[in-house]
Amino acid sequence: MQVLVVGGTGTLGRQIARRALDAGHQVRCMVRSPRKASFLQEWGCELTRGDLMDPESLDYALEGQEAVIDAATARATDPGSAYDIDWTGKQNLFAACSRAGVKRLVFLSLLDAALHRSVPLMEIKACTEAWLEASEFDYTILRGVAFMQGLISQFAIPVLESQTVWVSGVPTPIAYMNTQDLAAFAVAALERPQTVRKAFPVVGPRAWNTGEITQLCERYSGREARVFRVPPLLLKGMQAVASFFEASLNVAERLAFAEVTGGGRPLDAPMEESYAAFGLDPAATTTLEDYLKEYYDTILKRLRDMEADLDKDAKKKLPF
Repeated sequence: MQVLVVGGTGTLGRQIARRALDAGHQVRCMVRSPRKASFLQEWGCELTRGDLMDPESLDYALEGQEAVIDAATARATDPGSAYDIDWTGKQNLFAACSRAGVKRLVFLSLLDAALHRSVPLMEIKACTEAWLEASEFDYTILRGVAFMQGLISQFAIPVLESQTVWVSGVPTPIAYMNTQDLAAFAVAALERPQTVRKAFPVVGPRAWNTGEITQLCERYSGREARVFRVPPLLLKGMQAVASFFEASLNVAERLAFAEVTGGGRPLDAPMEESYAAFGLDPAATTTLEDYLKEYYDTILKRLRDMEADLDKDAKKKLPF
């Protein structure tokens, strides 16, 4: 198929583009800065400059396309509110799809979004799902949770470097998923009629809380973790301050997400129906144990190789 991937430079979007190419699709990626997306072109993707807030660029990007996989979302560095990209931008995209006659849409949402309407991003996802359900699009909604990739900066690196691991709220079990595995579901949806006009949970093999993740990092790194739990009231205070300034609205909205990740309600769901509908093998899904072990095995080997090349004086200056 001719497939447009929106958000192709993101952590998930690039994996979707790679997977779609491997599956034999013709992939076009709409990016705001082609210079930063040259790796996608090297893989075999066609690049087109576009912005969800620029309807004309969307019309151009959709020319000749048969399907859209939407993996775009506001980034932490974006100014203003997530409502701009994640609501107004998506409405612009859907309107452009209607003009172009593109009916097949794969939309990346969040698990249990309708249960957390006080959290801006969750409200946006819930409203978008409701909008798609009332539309005439041949949509597939994938309800994911958090990515394993995010645990590297939050847990794996701080433990390795004897830095403090910051956690908040009540330990909440979360079924983290490797972005490569979520990408497999997004691409498989294109050829699975049984996924049309339906929503599916797409989560990892099991849910882990912060204490269990820290223990895994300690086991595979051989280091002892230092954990500091941030009081919920402090987070609420930071959120209130950030919300006063337009430039930090996105920060305030992300701090509000602590209600979800630190609320104690497990972010997990049964996956039997999802695997059956998408024709994928549960045994092929990455476990968190394997993901973290591979990360530490790789990074520790590199550190040992680097240390072997240094003289004694240089070794004394190493932070590890």
